[in-house]
Amino acid sequence: MNKQLLRAMLNKLKSKGAEYADIRSVKTGHENISVFNHAVENISFHIDEGYGIRVLYNGAWGFSCGSDFSEKEIEKNIKLAIGIARSSSSLNKTKSVYPAYPAVHAVHSSSYQINPFEVSQEAKLHYLFYTNEILLKPPKIKFAQSTLDFYHTEKLFLNSEGSEIEQSFIESGGYCEAVACAGSLVEKRSYPTSRHSQIRQAGYEYVQELDFHAHAPRVRDEAIMLLSAPDAPCGQTTIILDGYQTAMQVHESCGHPAELDRVLGSELSYAGGSFLTLEKAGRFRYGSKAVNITADSTLAGGVGSFAYDDEGVKAQAVALVKNGIFSDYLTSRETAAAIGKTSNGTMRADSYNHIPLIRMTNINLEPGKPSLGELIADTKEGLFLATNKSWSIDDLRLNFQFGSEIAWQIKNGKLGRAYKNPLYYSTTPYFWNNCSGVANKDSWYIWGIPTCGKGEPAQSMHVGHGTAPARFEKIMVGVKK
Repeated sequence: MNKQLLRAMLNKLKSKGAEYADIRSVKTGHENISVFNHAVENISFHIDEGYGIRVLYNGAWGFSCGSDFSEKEIEKNIKLAIGIARSSSSLNKTKSVYPAYPAVHAVHSSSYQINPFEVSQEAKLHYLFYTNEILLKPPKIKFAQSTLDFYHTEKLFLNSEGSEIEQSFIESGGYCEAVACAGSLVEKRSYPTSRHSQIRQAGYEYVQELDFHAHAPRVRDEAIMLLSAPDAPCGQTTIILDGYQTAMQVHESCGHPAELDRVLGSELSYAGGSFLTLEKAGRFRYGSKAVNITADSTLAGGVGSFAYDDEGVKAQAVALVKNGIFSDYLTSRETAAAIGKTSNGTMRADSYNHIPLIRMTNINLEPGKPSLGELIADTKEGLFLATNKSWSIDDLRLNFQFGSEIAWQIKNGKLGRAYKNPLYYSTTPYFWNNCSGVANKDSWYIWGIPTCGKGEPAQSMHVGHGTAPARFEKIMVGVKK
């Protein structure tokens, strides 16, 4: 990443009449190691490096990108970005308003103890092979998979306001799963998440903390147990979601609808809009008084954390819901200006070749006062659901349905038998208004999701969620007959 080269690029952009311009140089390395049953499924290391140019010209935006840092290619992309902006300005009915922001000079690196890229592949493979060996011991376990993922991202951001910001992040994590079969019956259990790695801004020490070997026997045994478990019951009842399922609920029904670009309509063609229309800010009862939701890009360990976003705005913590009342949106410099506010720093792109969008940072459900044990003990009848299995939610983030891998009966304050195929459905305001408790900080955990999709062309972003198990009353569960 050559600062002098990027400075020269900015000077060329300004000399061509740009009202504002920024350049992001990004280099990302991703290592994936996966073992399926007793064989290596994948070993890969991919490096992606290049630059993105964003320019405001005559009230319209242009964007171009490249991975060739030669003078000829850079000049070509500068002309392309300005040409796109010029063409857009001739068609736009309104000009974009982009408020100024103070120049920033900063260097930031996320913290870690053990550099995961310095740990040998042999050690990583041994960790995964031994995990699968534990998972595959009983004959009813037909498939086992364990995976590790490591990311190293370096960013250099410069803009025409004089900002120069360097940032470096290391993320680590993984997951494992076991699939049990008996005839036509197939059941799966995962740890700590399903379908993708649980990641954290940390080094290899986080993989050691996850400790697949200690959790693999439970994962294996619960997958087998589900083969003979009855289907979860149908009807209206109390449910308690484990931390990961709560994180997915927050992600889909709290984080996405608070993105202001959705509210203003610029995501309608692909990702959808939001029911949180502008008149609701500061007055709409989103949930019960137990519901407090923050967007915090300063949270240590969260994969939605950074020092400055991709517009050069400082990381910050913002209350989205206070004691159940919706209070604020996730904003950019441009969208915040549209509602008379200043950006709260949520603009990010997943790579150099995509334009920044409003993205979730770490969207957290703040912990409550009771322990998880007290929440369960205070529940006369209901279900405890764990580990997300499926989800569906409408374009406005209003009507939803979620499934989890397993549920346990709650009877007179105690956990009972296990059920398979648990399902619950509701509408967002009803659901969160029926939140009767959130477990305390002893059960609060920072979850990392590496697959948050948004944008057209689509971008897949790393976002975080700090959550604890939460309880909800009078929720419909099961499949309607």
